[in-house]
Amino acid sequence: MIEQQIKSAIRDIPDFPKPGIVFKDITPILKEPALCVSIVDAFADRLKGIRIDAVAGIESRGFLFGLTLATKLGVPFIPVRKAGKLPFTIRQKVYDLEYGSATIELHTDAFEPGQHVLIHDDLLATGGTALAASELIQEMGGIVAGFSFVVELGFLNGKERLAPVNDKIIVLAEY
Repeated sequence: MIEQQIKSAIRDIPDFPKPGIVFKDITPILKEPALCVSIVDAFADRLKGIRIDAVAGIESRGFLFGLTLATKLGVPFIPVRKAGKLPFTIRQKVYDLEYGSATIELHTDAFEPGQHVLIHDDLLATGGTALAASELIQEMGGIVAGFSFVVELGFLNGKERLAPVNDKIIVLAEY
């Protein structure tokens, strides 16, 4: 049910950001408040029984449902930001992309060592950014509680990259 609602709302943008790519645009979902509530409820239902002390949302679209999910679960929200965006003491993780590298950051006081952190983003493609976030969280003493994504592009095999970290990977709509 929720998968079909999500797929009905998402629009495909051909040749974005480059020729041959079909971008899955989730912004139409945001025009449907009832669907947004249903998405957060679906995540909360699927995460029952998993210890989650905080939700880490990956910049920027991971903030959209990540904060609402954290609020629903009654736990803190941790922004995983691109380099240079956080004002306090930070830890960084540099990771490879298919066309170069990128850097993500967390505040050093984002969570306490030993806390269980759910990593959330809107889309799971190759899994590179979520994997880098999981490595950074582990380097800072956190435990990855699992992963949650609104959409997965299954043909890019992101789940296979993330499963060795934690096989609790919640996806609401798969392409």
